[in-house]
Amino acid sequence: MPNKQTLLIRQAKVVNEGQIKTLDILVDGVFIAEIAPHIESSADIEIHAEGKILLPGLIDDQVHFREPGLTHKGTIETESRAAVAGGITTFFEMPNTNPQTTTWAEFENKIEIAKHSSWANYGFKFGGTNDNLNEVLAVDPRRVPGIKLFLGSSTGNMLVDNPDVLRDIFSNTKLPISVHCEDEQTIRHNMAIFAEKYGEEIPMFCHPQIRSEEACYQSSSTAVALAKETGARLHVFHLSTAKETALFESDPAVESKTITSEVCIHHLWFSDADYADKGSLIKWNPAVKTAQDRAGLWEALNDDRIDIIATDHAPHTIDEKMNPYPKAPSGGPMVQHALSVLLECHLQGKISIEKIVEKMAHNPAKLFDIDRRGFVKEGYYADLVLVDMDAPYTVSKDNIFYKCGWSPLEGQSFRSQVTHTIVNGALVYDQGKFLNHKAAMPVAFTR
Repeated sequence: MPNKQTLLIRQAKVVNEGQIKTLDILVDGVFIAEIAPHIESSADIEIHAEGKILLPGLIDDQVHFREPGLTHKGTIETESRAAVAGGITTFFEMPNTNPQTTTWAEFENKIEIAKHSSWANYGFKFGGTNDNLNEVLAVDPRRVPGIKLFLGSSTGNMLVDNPDVLRDIFSNTKLPISVHCEDEQTIRHNMAIFAEKYGEEIPMFCHPQIRSEEACYQSSSTAVALAKETGARLHVFHLSTAKETALFESDPAVESKTITSEVCIHHLWFSDADYADKGSLIKWNPAVKTAQDRAGLWEALNDDRIDIIATDHAPHTIDEKMNPYPKAPSGGPMVQHALSVLLECHLQGKISIEKIVEKMAHNPAKLFDIDRRGFVKEGYYADLVLVDMDAPYTVSKDNIFYKCGWSPLEGQSFRSQVTHTIVNGALVYDQGKFLNHKAAMPVAFTR
């Protein structure tokens, strides 16, 4: 049922549209009713937020919550619960589940699962394959955030490698096409070289040499060229190399772009120097690469060649991750700790809080035409996050909410953390406690 309570947040430092102001925010039901320097009225719930930062709820446009079919790794319920603890109030889940979300029936099945179990607002990308063009073109643009294409193989192989199919999809849909870009032939060639040298015992630090800069750039540049030729609305997921950033324009007005890009938390935090300590725990596709690549990604993020920050949250069990390199799956859990990572980077001088909000709330809302989310505005859904910038904690198994029970950030201390998360006007997370499991809604799109 829709939330019918009123909620008043007093004297928070509100971060919205490039400004930080101390304000009161009155929520009535699911919407923000009033924003003012001081609000006289009372409410059913009041939160005194003096000294805290208030952000619009974060929108993660790329997660793998593993349901249906891979629920030993995670579920929509467990992973969305971790997400709201990390300030993420809306997620778009990827189609490489089992069965894959490549038919309308499977899309509706996911919606039904989320309706009963999700802690956060939900949307599901529709997967393109080599043989489902008719299904792709028939999706409802008001209910689907966009199309997802794997141009390189990854978990739940959905590789689209037929150039005629790619051209047809690019030419015939107006929806955002999100792509995983790694050139499969380059990867297979590199893998053969390292397998001949090491057999089954390929060292983990070879991962960025196998899934190399060349593999990423060749695929990304091909996708960008095809988008320019066809006029497609292209969104390139998880850039991992500095070289790729040159493919994109430096423009803060994401709504005016037809070709956009994204970077993930792990590519901003880790580098190939971390394989020695973290091993398979930081094995992602695309691979975490050099410190120089990481620096290039930060530069492109801050000068607006990169438009969105996401998590690519992709849990596996620890037993699966401990396999030898060829069998260890790529991916790791990140939704609970993404904001803490970014705020730590802010405290290190790498990014402003205003820019974090732009890349994780405003821009996803604009890029995907999300209905009334991603901003702190009167009349918008009350998806809100309070952060204490002076609340140190250390990531440990005792405070991890992922079903898989581990994090590549274990042992890392952060200086700030989420204290409250509000979804559609309902307080769902309050200083370590989960309160309201029925506030989430399916995301609607204004198309």
